[in-house]
Amino acid sequence: MTTRTYLRRQGRISRGQARAISELSDQFLISTRLEVTRMPDWTAVFGRSAPLGLEIGFGMGHALLAWGQRHPDWNLLGIDVYQPGIGSLLLGMAAQKLTHLRIINEEATSALSECFDPASLDEVRIYFPDPWPKTRHHKRRLIQPGFAALLADRLKPGGRLLLASDWQPYADWMLEVLDGESGLAPMAETWTSRSAPAAAAAVATRPGPDPCSSSKRWAPVW
Repeated sequence: MTTRTYLRRQGRISRGQARAISELSDQFLISTRLEVTRMPDWTAVFGRSAPLGLEIGFGMGHALLAWGQRHPDWNLLGIDVYQPGIGSLLLGMAAQKLTHLRIINEEATSALSECFDPASLDEVRIYFPDPWPKTRHHKRRLIQPGFAALLADRLKPGGRLLLASDWQPYADWMLEVLDGESGLAPMAETWTSRSAPAAAAAVATRPGPDPCSSSKRWAPVW
């Protein structure tokens, strides 16, 4: 079954955001013409070999910027199509001089399929995806069995998948989907990249600016 997700409208973009997209896209935005673009060599793109992290649906970019500040030793990517958010992230990257971040302006499933090799990602974060609360819209949710399988395939053994929702029914949905994916297992801090039987995953259910950064404010529930 193919996972189909629905994208946000363009939204109103500020002059500063539009200027950032115009001036910084060549340096930080990965080509969206995936059908004519080869699988990126991320070591070449970033100019170094480093752990590779990905945030899917970064919104206005606040959590991804915080991740970049804390981990200058990682190569970090964000996937989103929301133009004001892309502009906001680029502005933050310029202000904070974060050159180890890149943006993929593409639908999540296509980008994950076409831009990443199997077992290439050290960590994936998905914070507050649209819960599509109406029953008839559940098919539009990002977290589906097919997408979970794709995430598990793209994560390295021992890699981490971190998800968060501020809507309990969607968190429960996530738990059910992850529980049905054999390539993922509940996160255990005692695992290492060599001993983990599969990629590890956690779902957090309390809102905050960076759900998985503070054990006092957030608790994995799976």
